[in-house]
Amino acid sequence: MQMRNKSIGLLAGGMVLLLLIGSCKAPQVVLKQENKTVPSAYSGRQEDARNVADLNWRTYFADSNLVALIDTALQNNQELNIVLQEIEILKNEVRARKGEYQPFVNMGAGIATEKPGRYTRFGALEEQLEIKPGKAFPEPLQDFSLGLTASWEIDIWKKLRNAKKAAMMRYLAGTEGKNFMVTNLIAEIAESYYELLAMDNLLKIIDQNIDIQSNALKVVRQQKDAARVTQLAVNRFEAQLLNTQNLRFSIRQRITETENNINFLTGRMPRPVVRSSDRYLEMPMDSFPVGIPAQLLLNRPDIRQAELQLAASRLDVQVARANFLPSLGIRADLGFQAFNPVYLVNPHSILFNLAGDLMAPLINKNALYAAYNSATAQQIQAVYRYEQSILNAYTDVLNQLSKVQNFNQSYAIKNREVEILNQSTQIANTLFNSARADYGEVLLTQREALEARMDVVEIKMKQLDAKVNIYRALGGGWR
Repeated sequence: MQMRNKSIGLLAGGMVLLLLIGSCKAPQVVLKQENKTVPSAYSGRQEDARNVADLNWRTYFADSNLVALIDTALQNNQELNIVLQEIEILKNEVRARKGEYQPFVNMGAGIATEKPGRYTRFGALEEQLEIKPGKAFPEPLQDFSLGLTASWEIDIWKKLRNAKKAAMMRYLAGTEGKNFMVTNLIAEIAESYYELLAMDNLLKIIDQNIDIQSNALKVVRQQKDAARVTQLAVNRFEAQLLNTQNLRFSIRQRITETENNINFLTGRMPRPVVRSSDRYLEMPMDSFPVGIPAQLLLNRPDIRQAELQLAASRLDVQVARANFLPSLGIRADLGFQAFNPVYLVNPHSILFNLAGDLMAPLINKNALYAAYNSATAQQIQAVYRYEQSILNAYTDVLNQLSKVQNFNQSYAIKNREVEILNQSTQIANTLFNSARADYGEVLLTQREALEARMDVVEIKMKQLDAKVNIYRALGGGWR
């Protein structure tokens, strides 16, 4: 008993010594702290807690046709469905990490046979021994076993639990990545939809101008027949008509490509996109309450994703440091073993063992230092990515606010220009018909009026794009 107590004391002392040695040799954790400071308000705006990002996208995009397209995309978009499966993979990684710090218990059964050579140590020994009095060892000797084996690494330094937490952070980051993709998917469909409406209106303007120019060509031909103008005037009017007719083909191509892009995003084969373009130019541009910059930290999924990835990288550093410290493992076996299955389930066939291992790295820690230094560098990278995502989001909002303001002003001025040029076209036609202006003035004013009307449609599209992107930049759309 005294010898046993002495052995236990030596073992305990050795364990304590290993723990002390391992603790002294582990590097100190140095984590870079992130800077999440943002201005109290957006440039040129007062603080206001109202935020358009809090609106559901169905409310923000009130067009029923657009809402139907977005609904279809959220169900069928292949890229989104791929991301959803990636989240499932991350979820299973969490489950795997959770299992690593719990005991492993396995059940097994085995059968074996062995016949050592007669002139070997074991063969000679078996020759001299008996299984029972008067009964020699069977030859060959069979071995049957049935039992349980268990192993468990005691998570002294929380290495396994931190690895599980890091996996959980990455799972949550993957979920935020999915939310960010949803935001961008909704924005891309809305932009393409508004582009379709713009192309429809451009085509309508071109068709109207074709009618106007066709009528003007008829008048010029009549005047040429009456010898009031030359063939040069007829050619110039006809050339302008052909140029306008040619514009239709590029617009049609844009319509085809935009429809195909929408169909691709919604995960369906190419087909016409249902839409209503009649009141495109009358679509309102309401005010957009943008809240305060601090709300971006909660509303923008990409910022939340970067924050969770940063948390995971810090846990990775803790895990890498724990590899320098001693690890304690417990192994145990319990079961039955016999040379004949008749004796297998028998009190005399019971076997068991219990062992503990305390291991600590001593020499050649290059791989451990490399893993630790890599984890530290990745943690610093994650800090920079997080700060970059905040800066990118704040800049994105400022850019979209500027677009809203500038395109609103541009739209109002361009509409005034269209009014003046329409008047000029009427005046030029009247003067030309009364021989008080030449055909060059008529052609010039018609071309300028057409270009201005097309510019109005393009500016309206940029206005609506700004409406979409201010919602996306503020973090709306994923809820």
